[in-house]
Amino acid sequence: MIKTDKLVFEYIRRDEEGNVEGITRAIDGVDLEVKPGQFIAILGHNGSGKSTLAKHFNALLYPTEGEVYVDGYNTEDDDHLWDIRQEAGMIFQNPDNQIIGQVVEEDVGFGPENMGVPTEEIWERVDESLKAVNMIQFRKSSPNHLSGGQKQRVSIAGVIAMHPKCIIMDEPTAMLDPNGRKDVIRAARALNDVEKITVILITHYMEEVVHADRVFVMDKGKVVMQGTPREIFSQVERLKELHLGVPQVTELAYELKKSGVPLPDGVLTREELVSELKKIAR
Repeated sequence: MIKTDKLVFEYIRRDEEGNVEGITRAIDGVDLEVKPGQFIAILGHNGSGKSTLAKHFNALLYPTEGEVYVDGYNTEDDDHLWDIRQEAGMIFQNPDNQIIGQVVEEDVGFGPENMGVPTEEIWERVDESLKAVNMIQFRKSSPNHLSGGQKQRVSIAGVIAMHPKCIIMDEPTAMLDPNGRKDVIRAARALNDVEKITVILITHYMEEVVHADRVFVMDKGKVVMQGTPREIFSQVERLKELHLGVPQVTELAYELKKSGVPLPDGVLTREELVSELKKIAR
């Protein structure tokens, strides 16, 4: 679905007067592959390059060196820019920046309307998209009356209505409370499980990635770790060196193991920890 080949991205730093101060390499030789239908998570502390990388996945940014392919299209091929942006939809941190309609159903239908989709099909897409994120009961509501989590689900529905093959979610829960975060991640997982849409989640909340198929960890513009969630979260000390945490239950199991409790590495869920502790008790 998405492939990067030795991707490098540099930007020019300027002072207040516009004079060039230097060049910063935000992405440094990244090779990454996302297969259709996967749920991928990209982790990293602030400034690690993860959001810059995400913006390459639907040609919001172009490589300084190397190449990016989306469903076989090179993102620097202007002839296929529309195809790329249709197939790889973006969800950003602040849902207010993506919602433009005064009524939920109008907002969700905005993208397909701009694509020239016939009116009857637009309403079909609005229905299916709102159902996919469990927001159909709010179709006649004003987005201004919704919670942060509900607004973000409307943003996701607006992208789904364009029928993308892939959705890139750039820290979509950063501005939400815990309940809003759960709603959005639940919606993302449902899209992946039920609709088979490829999902790329950029986040710094460790609990959000435990169900991902694969996790990439970035630092200083490079991919420094990759593997399954269990493989990644088994390396607690390495993650701490990268200024990252682990899910709370993983941290608890790690501390118990350090204290002598014979637990496996990389415990990911409460249910798993309880099961392991029951085995030990027996």
